[in-house]
Amino acid sequence: MRKSKLITLKKLAIQARKDCMETQITVGSGHLGGSFSALEMMIYLYFEEMNIDPKKPWKNDRDIFILSKGHASLGYYCVLAQRGYIPKEELKTYRKVNSRLQGHTHADVLPGVECSTGSLGQGLSFALGMALGYKRKDMSNRVFVIVGDGEMQEGQNWEALMMQGRLKLDNLIPIIDYNRLQLDDCIDEVLGAFKLKQKLEAFDQNVIEIDGHDFEDIKRAFDNIKVGRANIILANTVKGKGISFMENSVPWHAQKLTQEEYKGALEELEKMEVTLND
Repeated sequence: MRKSKLITLKKLAIQARKDCMETQITVGSGHLGGSFSALEMMIYLYFEEMNIDPKKPWKNDRDIFILSKGHASLGYYCVLAQRGYIPKEELKTYRKVNSRLQGHTHADVLPGVECSTGSLGQGLSFALGMALGYKRKDMSNRVFVIVGDGEMQEGQNWEALMMQGRLKLDNLIPIIDYNRLQLDDCIDEVLGAFKLKQKLEAFDQNVIEIDGHDFEDIKRAFDNIKVGRANIILANTVKGKGISFMENSVPWHAQKLTQEEYKGALEELEKMEVTLND
């Protein structure tokens, strides 16, 4: 990846984090921890990987993105605003009555949102159905879906992966946001520790393990998608990534910023931005 492109992507990630925090401090709502663990992957998809056109959001040959962990909608909406799907000003309506930007994503009202999510465990099955439909119609569209690691405790996900492996659906690309924390604890403390990569491989998946915050590693993952196989990206991430006091902290699943914390977090991001300009 060219250095200039890498810097551009990193700056987009910093700006998205700023927009998330500004929105949360303005409206008093929004999940920062899970948004920040998934931001780099969403930015790479929307700015580098997917065949999309914000001016023609419903074009027939578009790629599809589904955020199955719908509670991270704040990060998703900030990326859609950066990409030109919605006005940035609209972020101030987040979770307001009659807003298009609800706490869990709502399809059919917002360009770029293809599936209503929030009830965990359902996005992957929905994505599988879309991918299978495109295959049956001999269309080239791809379907990307980000699933939370805590969400992988839902049995429906494993049914979908079993079917994906059986059908060898190579136009469906699930990405697991593997930050190892869920709403109120470490995932290993909720249903016990297990070897996720080996379990995925047992479901006949081509597992591509990456650092989910490293844009070059994310690119490598998409470059290594195998044709005629079921593929899945296991993205090692950090909940609350980018803000020191949020990283790997369970409470920051949904905790709200104080004005003092907001100021400190902005200073951290601005220092990062300065290093990119050197």
